[in-house]
Amino acid sequence: MKRVAVLTSGGDAAGMNAAIRAVVRAGVAHGWAVVGIRDGYAGLCRGEALHLGPRDVGGIIDRGGTILGTSRYEELKTHLGQEEAIRSLRALEIDALVVIGGNGSQRGAHSLSKRGVHVIGIASTIDNDLPGADVSIGATTAVGIALESIDRLRVTASSHNRAFLIEVMGRDCGYLALMAGIAGGAEAILIPEVELKPEELAGEIRRCYDRNKRHAIVVVAEGAAYNADAVSRYFHEHHERLGFELRVTKLGHVQRGGTPCAFDRIIASQLGAAAIDQLQAGVHGVLLGFRNGGILPLALEAAVEQVKTPDLRLLRLAATLAQ
Repeated sequence: MKRVAVLTSGGDAAGMNAAIRAVVRAGVAHGWAVVGIRDGYAGLCRGEALHLGPRDVGGIIDRGGTILGTSRYEELKTHLGQEEAIRSLRALEIDALVVIGGNGSQRGAHSLSKRGVHVIGIASTIDNDLPGADVSIGATTAVGIALESIDRLRVTASSHNRAFLIEVMGRDCGYLALMAGIAGGAEAILIPEVELKPEELAGEIRRCYDRNKRHAIVVVAEGAAYNADAVSRYFHEHHERLGFELRVTKLGHVQRGGTPCAFDRIIASQLGAAAIDQLQAGVHGVLLGFRNGGILPLALEAAVEQVKTPDLRLLRLAATLAQ
């Protein structure tokens, strides 16, 4: 009987549990034994594993986070760290490894793949910055959580005739800010891919008031050249000249938690099962992602070397709709 291990790595994302569940049940359906690795690559190097059967993953599809735990393990970037991981896989008699995670996690998967480990990656990150996936597991839920906060803050902003700046996560990718900003009817969106200076932002907000709007909502990605702290500092320093203040709310890690939405559960289930199908067919060294309406593979090498950017046409659409 073949043995496949599954781990979750990096930042948690709503839908990871649905993917774990699918890997386990699809693996068992193919006659494989499935092993769960605790706490990502760190747990792998420590040999922390447990057998998982269909009943062990019952009742987790609607849970956020990951039942296996996760971590960021910098040592895997080193030769010694990779050797430790490979020794552990051999000691556990693992034939293949499924890695559920984002960019850094898939870089780790690629490093192990280059050294002969049969690895399948599953795109799972709220940042949605992985090439090979139009939408990664967790991104849609994270947008929904950000949107709920934007909707609530707009009520207060309109009541008090104020401007609010809302910072969302996303690391160096503006996807979350762009999607939440469009859905939330933001007057301005700041993302890492397109620089908007504080003085230009002030002009946008001023024009909102000139159009008799009672509020202004600005959504900024944490990785933007001018993030919430930088913009807030500028507006404070130039308050008298600008003539209005900007209230700041950082959503932070609240975006990672919560119950996964239906879409994230569905794609996670498909991706987990597809990982087993790929391994059964003798395919490995690829990242699986939801792309062009289906589940498609991309070589791990291409996935970690390419840079994914959001559709900037949507930024122009947001500007048009903010009028």
